[in-house]
Amino acid sequence: MGQASSQAAGAEHSVAKPIGMLVAAVGVVYGDIGTSPLYTLKEVFSGGYGVPVNHDGVLGILALIFWSLIWVVSLKYMMFVLRADNQGEGGIMALTALARRAAAGHPKLRSLLVVCGLIGAALFYGDSMITPAISVLSAIEGLGLAFDGIDHWVVPLSLVVLVALFLIQSHGTARIGILFGPIMVTWFLVLGALGVYGILQHPEVLQAMNPVWGVRFFIVHPGMGVAILGAVVLALTGAEALYADMGHFGRKPIARAWFILVLPALVLNYFGQGALLLGDPEAARNPFYLLAPSWALIPLVGLSTLATVIASQAVISGAFSLTRQAIQLGYIPRMHIRHTSSAEQGQIYIGAVNWSLMVGVVLLVLGFESSGALASAYGVAVTGTMLMTSILVSAVMLLLWKWPPVLAVPVSLGFLLVDGLYFAANVPKIVQGGAFPVIAGIALFVLMTTWKRGKQLLVDRLDEGGLPLPIFISSIRVQPPHRVQGTAVFLTARPDAVPHALLHNLLHNQVLHEQVVLLTVVYEDIPRVPPTRRFEVDSYGEGFFRVILHFGFVDEPDVPQALKLCHLDDLDFSPMRTTYFLSRETVIASKLEGMARWREALFAFMLQNANGNLRFFNLPLNRVIELGTQVEM
Repeated sequence: MGQASSQAAGAEHSVAKPIGMLVAAVGVVYGDIGTSPLYTLKEVFSGGYGVPVNHDGVLGILALIFWSLIWVVSLKYMMFVLRADNQGEGGIMALTALARRAAAGHPKLRSLLVVCGLIGAALFYGDSMITPAISVLSAIEGLGLAFDGIDHWVVPLSLVVLVALFLIQSHGTARIGILFGPIMVTWFLVLGALGVYGILQHPEVLQAMNPVWGVRFFIVHPGMGVAILGAVVLALTGAEALYADMGHFGRKPIARAWFILVLPALVLNYFGQGALLLGDPEAARNPFYLLAPSWALIPLVGLSTLATVIASQAVISGAFSLTRQAIQLGYIPRMHIRHTSSAEQGQIYIGAVNWSLMVGVVLLVLGFESSGALASAYGVAVTGTMLMTSILVSAVMLLLWKWPPVLAVPVSLGFLLVDGLYFAANVPKIVQGGAFPVIAGIALFVLMTTWKRGKQLLVDRLDEGGLPLPIFISSIRVQPPHRVQGTAVFLTARPDAVPHALLHNLLHNQVLHEQVVLLTVVYEDIPRVPPTRRFEVDSYGEGFFRVILHFGFVDEPDVPQALKLCHLDDLDFSPMRTTYFLSRETVIASKLEGMARWREALFAFMLQNANGNLRFFNLPLNRVIELGTQVEM
């Protein structure tokens, strides 16, 4: 009896865990794409594209939306992109690291793939600003249908909701996050129910599942066909989040949630809105809210607002995660990263990113004032990131997975063709208001490439006057300086040369510690490095050691904690006997060959304001000595 009970409990637990993961994945992953029914069909038929609100026009658009969801999300992302995980981690930067590793034997291709990854990452930040603005605006606009004369309150109310969302980021979202899953499950069930309600009025709308209607739309409206993809793509916003959040849940819960709940709910709702338009073309002004019975309008506005806040939260958290990956891969200056949860490693807060996003979102809401106007700016960043993802995945399929070209090439061309069409359809939006995410993306791309190139030039300039370590140790043997007790740790980018901080310390203080450790931190193209591979140690004699610490791009770079793993009799890293010596470089722009003067000045500014090694590596405040040096670029 007891055994049977325990087996039943175990079976119940084994079932409950996948269900819990599925609900959590729905709450975190699908907020963005899940709220797209709020504005997609509204933009298609009221956005100035000239799409006729008649039988053929409605079925043609629904066919395009349906098959876009099948091809881009169900096939491309679920079947292929989610398989390109970097030790379980996803997102454009994790994929870039994977592609960079795959193309290790092809330097020019490797550089090209890195550029593609940086472009995708830069555009993702533009998307991170637009998503909260358009989502919350579209939700609160429903109040205008419920109450007359309230339209002028939409922008102020939207700003209140959005600013409040950014203000709570520093406190973490662990407690609120528990509610995300159930709320979003409720949201998708409501989407499906509204869709069924509409479809029952005009069941002929289900004919749109036939792709012939989409092909016929292109034939009848050849000029409008490609352009309308700029509005249809709104149904795909958030597809990149499926991949970016894979590290939190894994591929299976995300895929199951899509096929079991999210896809059916989205399709039903879009078809329900289409059915409404077949019976009442005037409903094109807001088909989502007009699909609901009048008594359900106010509750639906409240639920929509909650869903859009959750969608915005997911995008903001994604920007934090992407930034941390980019920092540790060396493309963004170090920033202060604060963990807001002791249980979840992914719960982080980066103040500089949070406030920058908030300023961008507020400017977008004030500048565009409505979801319809903002839709003109939406799509450029999304499709650009999707296109870059397709390029990187194609490289991984051919170079890393070693798929036969007869299979990989047609699949890659199919993805690139569809993504290319969507991107081309959105290019005209750049002059219609879509310049904002493009300008933001270009600025971020310039910042990332300038930082990466500047750091490399800085290391090269320091090496020019560097003293080889063997020569220095030989001189120590000939003329030994006074040695003091304890361990001195010198952080250096080049373990084979004498750090400038060591030379300055010896020059000014005329002493060396008994143990001198030249410490180099290396970031790998993988998310996490196991403790067994964390460090390498070499002894040079005369009390000199070289230690190399390896971290992944989502590891916490806690240097004192990592050094505790170095169990060597000759090394003592006890806190009160260890002193950390840091070098702070001040860059001066010059006419030396390297970067343009304006980029050198930009790099110098970024370096001056970057978070220092002390906080980034979690070094003890009372055991650090910092020595400065000037470097001409």
